[in-house]
Amino acid sequence: MHVIFLAPHFPAGQRRFVRGLKNVGARVTGIGDMRPEGLDSELRGLLDGYEYVPHIGDEDALTAAVQRIQARGPWVHYFEATIESHMYAAARVRERTGIPGLSYDTVDLCRDKFRMKQHLRARGIPCARNAEVFTAQDALAFVQEVGFPCVLKPRDGAGAHSTYKLENPADLARAIAETGMDRARRHFTMEEWISGHEGFFDTLTINGEVAFEFVTHYFPNVLPAMRNPGIHPMVITTNRIAAPGYRELRDFGRRVVKALGIGTAATHMEWFFGDKGLQFSEIGARPPGVNFWEVYCAANDVDLYTEWARALCWGAVEQRPSYNMAGGLLAIRPTAQGTVRGVTGWEDVQRRFGPAIIKAHLPGPGARTQPIEAGYLANGWVMVRHPDYDACRAMMEEIGRMVTIHAG
Repeated sequence: MHVIFLAPHFPAGQRRFVRGLKNVGARVTGIGDMRPEGLDSELRGLLDGYEYVPHIGDEDALTAAVQRIQARGPWVHYFEATIESHMYAAARVRERTGIPGLSYDTVDLCRDKFRMKQHLRARGIPCARNAEVFTAQDALAFVQEVGFPCVLKPRDGAGAHSTYKLENPADLARAIAETGMDRARRHFTMEEWISGHEGFFDTLTINGEVAFEFVTHYFPNVLPAMRNPGIHPMVITTNRIAAPGYRELRDFGRRVVKALGIGTAATHMEWFFGDKGLQFSEIGARPPGVNFWEVYCAANDVDLYTEWARALCWGAVEQRPSYNMAGGLLAIRPTAQGTVRGVTGWEDVQRRFGPAIIKAHLPGPGARTQPIEAGYLANGWVMVRHPDYDACRAMMEEIGRMVTIHAG
């Protein structure tokens, strides 16, 4: 089995997928925008071949690179990407070169937030009312029809990047000015505001059937977490997935996967549950961000990267999640932007919770802080696991109170 893997070098976690492919006996050729001499020795040892392209988003250059690999042989069976921003290019090149995998249409359904919700709403999946907006006039018309609060977000964005919650005319005016919609056409969608608890449902599917599934919760919801630098946000996956309360969500997720025609792939589906019941938010046909598969692996005694590769190459999996533990990611943000002066409390955390810690990163003195927009892994973070979900959440909250990254 010969698999071309896009961007094996960056971010660093990409090599885990390459290693998974090697674990199941695949030949792996990488394509990336780092010159071959820049690849580290570990990655060079995992790859059977490599093609350089100046820019990963250049579909013509990618197509030419794939064709060179095909001409050399052996036969290429799959061309895979696991980064959201690479999905369109990979799908287009697959179709140009006759390689099976997610179609461009399926990728577009999973990237275009307006088309995604229109498609699912027509198939009975509850979603927020939405509309495509290009200008300030479009945005004003949506507010006149739906009212406040509502949300403005990029049509093909990921996460909370460039997403605005609009609660009044002043919020709308500020968002219009910051996005430039009053000066030129922009590609955004607007949605009614859905209140409730937010989480995600992640799967590994084989020919449209769910082989692995995980239910994960945000505390707090993403938008407030990405707007308030004083919050240390948490993401926690439950080990109570078989509880009756999750049955509706698990069935719901399967309906979404089927409706979008996702075959063999990782999926990452965001959801809300509130006064209007269970509501679909968005989905990506790729693994979750922030290296969260690392938490799934540690909490469930499974190597997801190898099982993803096995599903792709051989259409089956061997391991099963144990659901022995809940697990989570806690982002620890600095006291201010600037230069890190030091970290306090970490030694106490290690003494108290050491066996529960999966991985952690804390910036050293002199490091520059990163802005909140850079995400949950931007500054300090801790991954943990615990046999009890509630105890896991309480432990993460306590770690957030104990550790301080002093900066300014």
